[in-house]
Amino acid sequence: MIAVKLMREQGIEVTALHIKIGFSGTRDLSTLMQKRAELAGAEFRIVDVRESYIQDILFSPVYGYGKNFNPCIDCHGYMFKIAKAMMEELGASFLVTGEVLGQRPMSQRSDALKQVSKLANDKEDKLILRPLSAKLMEPTTPEIEGWVDREKLLDISGRSRERQLSMAAAWGWEDYESPGGGCLLTEPIYSQKIREFIAHDTFEVADIDLLKFGRHFRLPDETKLVVGRHQEDNEALEALAHPDYLSIRLPVPGPYSLIHKEATSADIELALRIALTYGKSKSDEVYTVSFAGAEYTVQPFASKAEAQRYFFNA
Repeated sequence: MIAVKLMREQGIEVTALHIKIGFSGTRDLSTLMQKRAELAGAEFRIVDVRESYIQDILFSPVYGYGKNFNPCIDCHGYMFKIAKAMMEELGASFLVTGEVLGQRPMSQRSDALKQVSKLANDKEDKLILRPLSAKLMEPTTPEIEGWVDREKLLDISGRSRERQLSMAAAWGWEDYESPGGGCLLTEPIYSQKIREFIAHDTFEVADIDLLKFGRHFRLPDETKLVVGRHQEDNEALEALAHPDYLSIRLPVPGPYSLIHKEATSADIELALRIALTYGKSKSDEVYTVSFAGAEYTVQPFASKAEAQRYFFNA
């Protein structure tokens, strides 16, 4: 938002691109991002690259991963490559980003930024401008050509956000993204879920959201079972409409659950027992559960600890 604002103050029109890779969080923030873009003075556009991102970047990054499953350098380079390919369509002359030199330990070091430019095929063109740190870096084409006044750009570096927050306050901004976090691929649990998943199945776009919600179980015949933890989980899982998963409807109030459509009969029975265990069932009662056109007579586990034996093993 600050990068956009700095450009607008120089009379430059900006289109804010959200390159949607699918791992930015558990909520759809598109409406909120559009409001923030407009607040900073930019038009807003979403570019959905989830499928190509999985195929081209997620599992084969040139520069490897961070602490978890985050290919940050390759990810940034890929985003710029996508944006650069759209420049003619948008009538754009150069690219702008809010990155700050030294702010992120993996992807915003000086050498990493050069690697990003290489991946984006921008090493010679020098069309990527980082206005928050521009005075600490070599001049880019927009500065050299006079499209942008370099003297009005900034020299921010490091992990502190004090200057950025003071600028936001001066502009009267109260709504902006939290400085920390934001990418699920940097989170240990989500990364473990991906590793566990690809050991048994092919990871596709629909699986991005599947791994965001619920308790995840791996049953003896390798079936994946997902059981909601609370109402928000239940609603999110129900909204997924994953083509490879069927829902489990319990005869008692309980979590919304999904199981892979190719589950064996033994795994289905076990899944129903687990789902019942997390529902408002009685461990000493037997229940009849209808699933996929068949009826199963099953009894919940005596305790959740027994069901937890099947939690995914990352």
